[in-house]
Amino acid sequence: MIAVNIFAVFSAGLYFFHKIAPFAFLLSSLLWFVMMLLFWFLLPAMVYKRADTFQATLRVILSPDEFTIETDRGGRNSWPWKAFNSTMESPHFLHVYFDNRSFFIIPKDAFSHEELIDAKKLLAQKIPK
Repeated sequence: MIAVNIFAVFSAGLYFFHKIAPFAFLLSSLLWFVMMLLFWFLLPAMVYKRADTFQATLRVILSPDEFTIETDRGGRNSWPWKAFNSTMESPHFLHVYFDNRSFFIIPKDAFSHEELIDAKKLLAQKIPK
């Protein structure tokens, strides 16, 4: 995705300095738009529809002793807080990391405003930065 954005900036620069024709810039912009739609919408939809993991309804329980996940299919797994090495917040999710490659994402819209504040406090208290 970074390469596609670099290509878009490069083609805009070439167009600005009159090194390429308007049609070539229009074609590259259209290509950029299609690639971004693929990365943002089509690929995630294809992955989420195929994976059974994303079909289950998950319930996250943040207790003072452990991080627990339950599914509507009866599955349950718990981890002590010391199993996690970091946490991060993005605009729509809370990310809880085991290591650089393994993590959980928790949607913020699953919490009420007060619950989200409490969850952030608990994560900050239990997981070191």
